[in-house]
Amino acid sequence: MTLQQEIVGNAMQMAVVNLRLGQTVYCEAGKFLFKTTNVTMETRLSGPSGGGGGGQQGGGGGMGGMLRQAVGTAMQAGQRALAGESLAFQYFTSTGGEGTVGFAGVLPGEMRALELDGSRAWFAEKDAFVAAESTVQFGIAFQGGRTGRSGGEGFVLEKFTGHGTVIIAGAGNFIDLNPADFGGRIEVDTGCVVAFEEGIQYGVQRIGGLNRQGLMNAVFGGEGLSLATLEGNGRVILQSLTIESLANALRKAQGGDKQGPTGGLFSTGAG
Repeated sequence: MTLQQEIVGNAMQMAVVNLRLGQTVYCEAGKFLFKTTNVTMETRLSGPSGGGGGGQQGGGGGMGGMLRQAVGTAMQAGQRALAGESLAFQYFTSTGGEGTVGFAGVLPGEMRALELDGSRAWFAEKDAFVAAESTVQFGIAFQGGRTGRSGGEGFVLEKFTGHGTVIIAGAGNFIDLNPADFGGRIEVDTGCVVAFEEGIQYGVQRIGGLNRQGLMNAVFGGEGLSLATLEGNGRVILQSLTIESLANALRKAQGGDKQGPTGGLFSTGAG
């Protein structure tokens, strides 16, 4: 059943979720804003099991089941730690009639509610996840080889499967595109990709060759050496503000801009 939610605000949006009695929503630690008193809050390392009842992992089988559950929880937490994600999730359940919970992202920008029907997964940039109902499973997808290491989003993507509503956030304003409407392929600044549906092929390509124009693009164009490529037929969400450009603007405002006039290849980056 679809999560009843409303996204409000402009420059820094928030999601206000109305929970039915017994309904559970979970979020990444640090994304919670407020709740009504009839909503309980519990912090756990385990992700949701996909059932409708609060994300408890089904152990079963006595001590063996408890051990399997503990090992599974440790593996989930370890995978999230390796990916640089929060170790814990916070679960909110309405216990006395309908309840309300508020969530937000960590950057000025938009939020979006995605509806999963079980037929397609969604992939999102690291830290895009805000909250989801307990019938949505949160996972980590590692982009291997040259694609992951070259892309501005690192080699980690968040993956959402199951049925229900998941809420994501990004920086700046969003635009929805389908590569199929543009000849089947679009090329994007690597920091602008927020999320895309399963079936979209994500890759990274070099901007031009190692020639004069290629070096001009890298040094003076502000894009570095690579662009993200998105191919196929499906929904893609892009953001207008990248974390690197925000960090550079803040450094410049504080008098610490070390990027100079060239940008691109010689940028000091966000960290």
